[in-house]
Amino acid sequence: MAFNPANMFKMKKMLTDFENTHPKFVAFFRTVFSRPVEEGTVIEVTITRPGEAPVTSNIVVKESDLVLFEQLKSMS
Repeated sequence: MAFNPANMFKMKKMLTDFENTHPKFVAFFRTVFSRPVEEGTVIEVTITRPGEAPVTSNIVVKESDLVLFEQLKSMS
């Protein structure tokens, strides 16, 4: 898979648009991830679609997850 600079610029614009549209959500993530996530942290996500009941799932962060998080962080 080849690196495409045009795709990087497109993605940057999309991220900027997302930040402008959802500033509180972006601020929430910046605050939460301003310090390292620790083993034992619970991450919970709830999705509520129009007209449907909320669906919630969570994980308890394990040491192996921390390695993945660091890899993802280094890619950003």
